[in-house]
Amino acid sequence: MADAVLITDRAWPDDVIERSVLEAAGLRIVAGPATPTTAAAIEALVAEHRPAAILTCWAEVSAAAITMSPSLRVVARMGVGLDNIDVAAATAAGVLVTNVPDYCVEEVSDHAVAMILAWTRGLVAGDREVRAGQWSPAGHRLRRLSTLTCGVIGFGRIGRITTAKLAALGARVIVSDPTASAATAGVPVCSLDELLSSCDVVVLHAPLTDKTRNLIGARELALLPEGALLVNVSRGGLVDTSALTEALHYGNLGGACLDVVAEEPAVPSALLEHPAVIITPHVAFSSDASLQDLRRSAAEEVVRVLAGQPARHPCNSPTLGRNDQEVPA
Repeated sequence: MADAVLITDRAWPDDVIERSVLEAAGLRIVAGPATPTTAAAIEALVAEHRPAAILTCWAEVSAAAITMSPSLRVVARMGVGLDNIDVAAATAAGVLVTNVPDYCVEEVSDHAVAMILAWTRGLVAGDREVRAGQWSPAGHRLRRLSTLTCGVIGFGRIGRITTAKLAALGARVIVSDPTASAATAGVPVCSLDELLSSCDVVVLHAPLTDKTRNLIGARELALLPEGALLVNVSRGGLVDTSALTEALHYGNLGGACLDVVAEEPAVPSALLEHPAVIITPHVAFSSDASLQDLRRSAAEEVVRVLAGQPARHPCNSPTLGRNDQEVPA
């Protein structure tokens, strides 16, 4: 029987692209529910079908799921972040983990810049007021982006593009990233506290790890200048939601633009009801072009690994065992 590939979930209407790639390679597809189900449900699917590969979007791939299929060789994330996959368990079990780190660089940076422009020009607040029957142009505090200092936390692929776009619009941009050098392509690099205390706008482009969870809490928010904007287009867990709502209600925070929240899709009412908050439903990564690239690239990675070829984007170095050779970090 052909090797099985479990598609745990998806963020698009069908799995036609994935099927076309996998079936052309002679692989058998097992499809879970379109929307993410529980870790226990994924474990049950793995135990039943014993897949050689798992393609996952947002569903949790637990340590138990990874160990339930002796045939499992690769867990491929249809996305960038790996916080829904137990990478340590996969590494110990000799299972490769891959992602697609370059499919949505333009989209996420565009989303961040669009949110900043919407805030500086009062687009969302103005639209809400007009629809509510109000016409009060004098009541808006609008800003000139070129007079603001913008801080980018995380200077990877997306952070670098966002930095370039903001600089092109005339803003002063500084970055904070523990892996960045003292000066990167002429962009000043500083500590997190220095960035927070000096920026009118702060954009999060960091991955969610044990070290970055609640990276922005009450202490960090208190460092921001009065009226500052926080933009999160990365992972909801980077921000302490309770601290954020407190800072918006009682503190000096001027606004928040969020494409992600910690417990999505559940959004706290304090955020939904706050007039200075803009929320989108975790779509910063999405465009027709980016989704096609993502789906095809993730499926092709599975085909490569199951054919014994090196992965293009390995995310771990599994011990020798299920895969033919150790994968470089």
